[in-house]
Amino acid sequence: MVLDAKRDKADFLLLPLAKRMRNVSPNTITVYAFLCAVFAGAFFFMHEPESMRLVYLFVALVFLSLNALLDALDGRVAKLWRKESKRGDFLDHLLDRYADIFIIGGIALSPYCNVFLGFFALVGVLMTSYVGTQAEATGAGRIYAGMMGRADRLVVLMVAVILQMVFMAMGILRIGIEGYFDFTVLEYTMIIIGVLGHATAIQRAVLAWRKI
Repeated sequence: MVLDAKRDKADFLLLPLAKRMRNVSPNTITVYAFLCAVFAGAFFFMHEPESMRLVYLFVALVFLSLNALLDALDGRVAKLWRKESKRGDFLDHLLDRYADIFIIGGIALSPYCNVFLGFFALVGVLMTSYVGTQAEATGAGRIYAGMMGRADRLVVLMVAVILQMVFMAMGILRIGIEGYFDFTVLEYTMIIIGVLGHATAIQRAVLAWRKI
């Protein structure tokens, strides 16, 4: 939750954009953020012809970055122009989860990742969100605390994609000791996201249990 707690620090970028969007619905921005996630996942999955893989990864990175930007911008626009609503909050959280599925699912089904590692990461991400919202449903209030929030996860993914591209450009696909820890950058990233995701879910569960 390091970056989620410091979203206000990004106002130097978000505020000028938000000020130009007085007549734009935050829900529209949320939908566009989701569509960017869909395209990111699709380009992660695309791998033929092999000569185009670096291009596909770059395009996936662009859409992933746009998803991160728009995901932060919709809330900023809602607050700035007083357009916050329960429907908007619901839509934001709903589409964020689908966005996570498309992004991590695309990586899991890509040639750069073992599908089981991708599944491990995806379950961790979904459980992190579920525990937070379930706490609210049982009267403990929505819980955002924990090691890794969505903003942290998106930044980690963007850095991982860049590193994956760099190593691929150097002709290196896997890093580690062959037969032991022999993974791609994105596989290592799925392990990190999975471990921290499940740890965050446990943290939130403990906090919710104490509050209940």
